[in-house]
Amino acid sequence: MPALSVLMKPSSSLCNMSCDYCFYCDEAEKRMQQSYGFMSEQTLKNVIRKTMLRSEHMISYAYQGGEPTLRGLDFFKQAIAYQKQYNKNNIQVHNALQTNGYAIDEEWCRFFKENHFLIGLSVDGTEAIHNSMRHTRAGGDSYARIAHSARLMDEYGVDYNILTVVTPQIAEHIEEIYASYKARGWNYQQYIACLDPLGEGHEKTPYSLTPKVYGQFLIDLFRLWYADLQKGFQPYIRQFENYVGLAAGYMAESCDQRGTCGIQTVVEADGSVYPCDFYMLDEYCLGNFNTDRLDAIDEKRKELGFIERSHKLDRACASCPHYRLCRGGCQRNRDYVESSGLYKNYLCKGYQLFFEACGKEIEELGRKLA
Repeated sequence: MPALSVLMKPSSSLCNMSCDYCFYCDEAEKRMQQSYGFMSEQTLKNVIRKTMLRSEHMISYAYQGGEPTLRGLDFFKQAIAYQKQYNKNNIQVHNALQTNGYAIDEEWCRFFKENHFLIGLSVDGTEAIHNSMRHTRAGGDSYARIAHSARLMDEYGVDYNILTVVTPQIAEHIEEIYASYKARGWNYQQYIACLDPLGEGHEKTPYSLTPKVYGQFLIDLFRLWYADLQKGFQPYIRQFENYVGLAAGYMAESCDQRGTCGIQTVVEADGSVYPCDFYMLDEYCLGNFNTDRLDAIDEKRKELGFIERSHKLDRACASCPHYRLCRGGCQRNRDYVESSGLYKNYLCKGYQLFFEACGKEIEELGRKLA
């Protein structure tokens, strides 16, 4: 079996913050059971044992939420202990954790550093924009607390990147945000297009992106990044690095930029398994690590046809001159076209705007990389 990627939800949908656009709150509300509480150590053990003994060469464990740090530091210490216990084949083990940063303190930072965790820290732009969307449970501001967590991770030498959800506010102020991140030394950045509520259409919330707004955001951010690239000190922006890699003939490491879904193992707190973080709904459940073998889980994945669905891309999209770089985008942003039985990305026009404006530079960088 090839390298495995496992994403766990140790605290299910529980969180110590309340963000306006949270996609996982939306998913949880669409299930029979919204929250599965905290993952038990027995479930953690079963997940690690069944995946680690089957993986070859490398395995990655990522922890997400809700807010995973709510499960407590001892849980993650036990995860490291189980990894050591079941690493019978001496494979490489990578750990990552996505956090809102609200609970991070010195003890967490020491643990992250000592165990080589890569941390994703959620920050939405400037203090004013961030506080307008990412609130405490009581509805208060959170930016100062998160900025303090970032400074602590800097102090302890923790590897982390900044994850920013792209909303209209972020898109409109990206030049100011880019400068702010640069001033803080946040040189590893990831930007994720804000998701509309699942199955409820588009442009119905204050944070919904239109294709035009998203396309202009990509153009503006790319030009800022490209200008710094010419000076030799650009930040690492995952999406652009992947586009340059695609232009050079490599496969993107990010599934949303590969154009087809990959094999993912996403685990809820009760041990139930799903094919993607964006589809943790009852109808997509593949089994449970507490009762099922990995073979049975993978067989259910085939029966569901989840990966195969992402191959059903609109023919106009597949024949687009920008397809080599765009690849049709993430399946979660695609809409089903009943007349053809295929899917088309809602943000398609935005991608076209971006590649028409910046594709030449991306191709040029790709040639240099190749």
